[in-house]
Amino acid sequence: MKKYFLIVFLFVLSYSASFYAQENNQAQDSIEVTVIDSYVSPEKPYTFMLSFFTSSECKSKVLIDNKYEYPVSTKYTVNHNIKIDLSNLNFKTKSIPYIITVRDSAGHTFKSDVYDFELPGEVKIQSESNFLLLCLFGGTVFALPSPVYVSQNGKNYFSITKEIPIISIRSSNFNYPAGYFSAEYSHIFNAPYKNFLRIGYKQLIVVPGIQYVSPGLDWFTNFKGFNGASAELSIGWFKLLNTFTVYTRYRFNLEPNDTKNNFHEISIGLYSSFFSVYL
Repeated sequence: MKKYFLIVFLFVLSYSASFYAQENNQAQDSIEVTVIDSYVSPEKPYTFMLSFFTSSECKSKVLIDNKYEYPVSTKYTVNHNIKIDLSNLNFKTKSIPYIITVRDSAGHTFKSDVYDFELPGEVKIQSESNFLLLCLFGGTVFALPSPVYVSQNGKNYFSITKEIPIISIRSSNFNYPAGYFSAEYSHIFNAPYKNFLRIGYKQLIVVPGIQYVSPGLDWFTNFKGFNGASAELSIGWFKLLNTFTVYTRYRFNLEPNDTKNNFHEISIGLYSSFFSVYL
């Protein structure tokens, strides 16, 4: 009996020590954020000044008012600082919350407590009606289809298409995901085959001087026997309203069973992962 009691006692002691060590390691693995400066300059243009230290080297970004996100440090460091022009941002209160997110070299992400800063009295606070108008405007821009030039069998057509990123893959870059899965609907005016649904994957490669280069592959169908695959290349040129990226795209569409139906596309559009689910 004493033998079994001793075994149980040693097991419990071993488990407790293991649990304590695990908790201790988790506490040590976390990154502490210490804010040094957090204020808005009193003169125009009003600028949010933020500086902070971290307990270990990491990359960082800041989310202001739960809607404006900015990269702070794109290289691993313990000293982080940023100046953000608030001229084109809209707020509904004078006290603005923000959260700092950091990522270590192992890919672990940690969030700080919620901090806040005060706006100067001269800064105009956005009214509810203006905020609603801004949301409606952003939604309208997002819903706009992209114009497309189509070439097939020596004939040219005009098309409109709308792509929606559904699932995005997180990356170490704070501006864009590593890639995304999308669904897309296209209508080609006056063409023998007019309507297509596409499902595909696009890889985003951030390029200095522009925004990104994005190769992609799609599967498409018109639900009437015209099925195939397409290869594409997009170039993201610049940002619009801090949310959308203006891009151009070339795409080659192939129907394996009937190559005479192959066609080329050149388009211009707006990319945003705002409604995408991140993995």
